[in-house]
Amino acid sequence: MHCFMYSIPASSLEPGATVPGPLESSSFRRSIPFSECIDDSSEFSSARWHEEEGDGDGVKEGGFLVLGNKPPRWHEQLQCWCLNFRGRVTVASVKNFQLIAETPPPIQPAHRSDPEKIILQFGKVGDDMFTMDYRYPLSAFQAFAICLSSFDTKLACE
Repeated sequence: MHCFMYSIPASSLEPGATVPGPLESSSFRRSIPFSECIDDSSEFSSARWHEEEGDGDGVKEGGFLVLGNKPPRWHEQLQCWCLNFRGRVTVASVKNFQLIAETPPPIQPAHRSDPEKIILQFGKVGDDMFTMDYRYPLSAFQAFAICLSSFDTKLACE
């Protein structure tokens, strides 16, 4: 799974960085006609923004945040590929996933205890129950939308 978070700058993962918030109440209430608010740029063109302006890694300096699946680790004892959900996910499922930033910010080396900061994890905890854990810079709405989209793309072959 790849999530291109166009509304979140990649620099938001740097220490002390912030994500642009909602409009101020005073600026939101300005009387601007809707037609003037529409940007006729190539935002929705057929070419992808990261392909046009990227630095080869999929993320431009100061560009948007790209989330991807955390690669699983081989478990010698179980002889399978596993993700560590730290007890939050209790049922094996093809719908379980963890998302990390595809290109971590190069400012500081990663801590040994958390080499890949998990931004969103989703997993099965019962027959019809799932759990979702998310962190900054995602909002609850964005995290929930990503999790719902995983149901549409994965077959129920359990």
